[in-house]
Amino acid sequence: MTPRKDTRQMIPERLEFYDFDLMERTNLGSLEDTPLRDLDFVVFDTETTGLDPSGGDEMISIAGVRIVNGRIIKGESFDQLIHPGRRIPPASTKIHHITDDMVANAPTIEAVLPRFHTFVGDAVLVAHNAAFDMKFLTMKQDAAGVRFDNPVLDTVLLAAHLQGQTSSLTLDALAEQFGIEIPPEVRHTALGDSLATAEVLLKLIDLLEASGVKTLHQAIEIEQKAVAIRRQQAKY
Repeated sequence: MTPRKDTRQMIPERLEFYDFDLMERTNLGSLEDTPLRDLDFVVFDTETTGLDPSGGDEMISIAGVRIVNGRIIKGESFDQLIHPGRRIPPASTKIHHITDDMVANAPTIEAVLPRFHTFVGDAVLVAHNAAFDMKFLTMKQDAAGVRFDNPVLDTVLLAAHLQGQTSSLTLDALAEQFGIEIPPEVRHTALGDSLATAEVLLKLIDLLEASGVKTLHQAIEIEQKAVAIRRQQAKY
């Protein structure tokens, strides 16, 4: 019998993106020596019109989930479509399935970011390939009248410390490795990817603790080392 071909569309992973200065922020305040397990996290993700935040691309969706005491609080989430003030390219819609009609009556980023800022509070922000999402936030924070000065953890950088720079560190690869199922209907949605990243983070915290990385300060240190390696690689 001829095997049935998988006809599902293969969607490419978002390219890794590094704003080196952004990822080297060290203002940890009183959280510096807090064990990772004791921190409150907001794990978030954005969907956008494209991959160039400095070239006119805009957010069209943002979502976040909260982790408290090592548990994902699924009853506390943020999930909002955003009117980008421009058309959504068809190539982007093929990935996240968000259309112009879906955001036609959505609020603008200036209205959404203050609400997301309130949701985040003093939590540590976490994202997969965090510099990409943080770049979109920081470029719009002045217009929205808020500032995201929270510590930031990146599951790509944390995984790179544990598994090496050459390992596959995509969200799909890490989810498969840790036995985390991402339903196809929520993959490449801001909320679905936030939930998957939150589960990956909890698995990484277990491994980080076993390797001796137990506090926020130590986690930031290993991220900075990973960024330094990528900065060096970018020269070649």
